[in-house]
Amino acid sequence: MQRTADRPLVRGSMSTGLAMVAATVAALAGLVILWSAFGALTTILGLLSLFLYVALYTPLKRHSPWAVFVGAFPGAFPPMLGYVAATGSFGLGPGLLFAMQFMWQFPHFWAIAWVLEEDYARAGFRLLPSTGGSDRTSAFLILLYTLFVIPIGMLPWAFGFTGVVSMVVALLAGLVMLVPAWQLYMTRDRKDARRLMFSSFIYLPVVQLTYVLDKL
Repeated sequence: MQRTADRPLVRGSMSTGLAMVAATVAALAGLVILWSAFGALTTILGLLSLFLYVALYTPLKRHSPWAVFVGAFPGAFPPMLGYVAATGSFGLGPGLLFAMQFMWQFPHFWAIAWVLEEDYARAGFRLLPSTGGSDRTSAFLILLYTLFVIPIGMLPWAFGFTGVVSMVVALLAGLVMLVPAWQLYMTRDRKDARRLMFSSFIYLPVVQLTYVLDKL
């Protein structure tokens, strides 16, 4: 892949064995830090996220578009894990944060996969939801999941965890994603997939930051 051509393993400046050692040491160090600073529950969630990403998502990318679904689980762990680390308990609040980031990942990643479809194909990755790749079915599913992002982003307000400001911001940010998703469905043009990709980059930090500020 052109996107990863300058990485140490691809260039040959790092051996596979050294990469395995470095990754293992980093993973163990991270788990030790979680255990010492935040306790068992946060550490277990961190370990589960690590397992899903390394053992399931990464190898599945070469075999099935279902890798996106599997990868959305560890991809949605960070805000949930942060909530649990801060409070020491699990409940509806961290579950809602997980749900929002879980659903957001589908239009986000599929937009990236649309833009980089040819580059992914060089590595044997077929990650768009339709077997036809960047076809009308994939565009429809991207639009559908973008629609799902809007109400799920409003759930923290609906359950009383945040105020009305976060609801309005989640709605507006979702609409910012919905416009290029609709255009992509109509045109199937890569430039619209790129617009959706960048709008998804904006959505996540803006909405999550609003959750925090609206709670203060």
